[in-house]
Amino acid sequence: MASIKDVAAAAGVSVATVSRALNGHPSVSPDARARVMAAVESLGYRPNAVARSLRTDQTRTLGLVISDVLNPYFTELARSVEEEARALGYSVIIGNADEQQELQDHHVRTLLDRRIDGLLVSPTDGGSPLILDAVRAGTPMVFVDRWIPGVDVPVVRSDGRAAVRDLVAHLHRLGHRRLAIIAGPAATTTGSERVAAFREALASYAIELPDAYIGQGDFQADSGRRVTDGFLDLPEPPQVVFAADNLMALGALDAIRARGLRVPDDIALAAFDDIAWFVHTDPPITAIAQPTKDLGRAAVRALVDRIEGREPQSVTLPAHLVVRRSCGEPPQPPASTERSTR
Repeated sequence: MASIKDVAAAAGVSVATVSRALNGHPSVSPDARARVMAAVESLGYRPNAVARSLRTDQTRTLGLVISDVLNPYFTELARSVEEEARALGYSVIIGNADEQQELQDHHVRTLLDRRIDGLLVSPTDGGSPLILDAVRAGTPMVFVDRWIPGVDVPVVRSDGRAAVRDLVAHLHRLGHRRLAIIAGPAATTTGSERVAAFREALASYAIELPDAYIGQGDFQADSGRRVTDGFLDLPEPPQVVFAADNLMALGALDAIRARGLRVPDDIALAAFDDIAWFVHTDPPITAIAQPTKDLGRAAVRALVDRIEGREPQSVTLPAHLVVRRSCGEPPQPPASTERSTR
């Protein structure tokens, strides 16, 4: 394996110049930097990351703790984070909290012990002492998707309130008046926020949201099945079930089909967090889509800003409604295959 001395000899510069060139120091001339990089490429030199981290007190590594790696939304978010981090010269270590605070804190503790440069977290609830201690200790941190109210950490998230209003308006135009929601955990900001947005949107049409039409889920498919079974057992079941995340929507679809019912003929279904699978269900599911890739990129940029001494700002991006056919929408005409004559 080539050493830094081999690179210096091949490039005709000192070892110190090679080190400065590899670390992006501005004192290295363009010509010397080019010769160093050419030598690095031809010799296949790879810097010792451990030794470099000890010298610079940086590992060029970020930690990402997501709520549920099996949820396609978080899978896509993690991929976007990894791609943006790599583009900025960082690696990412991912921990899956599986919607459990104990597991979340285990991953946070492990990542801090590994001397990561910064941490991205989608908190499972609003009161983890370990996360609060890490913030107070000065650990560069950014909350993504979810956040802990009152904690001075930049938040990168989407705002779904306008999209929920659009969904309720869409359902109202279709003639639906009995609307129910499968809510996420009230201890999470996304869980409580989506219920509040749904209630507010219904109120604008003078539609009440009775307690019987609010089912408590946990962002997992099993809870979607359980809550939907409860809705279907009511003397007057809802006309629409709105699941506050994609996995609960799939659970709701399972419960509906298990009773021999059809969507949307017998009951309509809509979801928060659009995923690629929804276009392949029968019927395709109407859903609220978040700008997941943009959220991941923005979260990494905010965290790197904090690591490198800049002051990042919180970022809020809008979600939007994607209309398909699970709520009784009329069939869409096929796209024209005629060529333009312009």
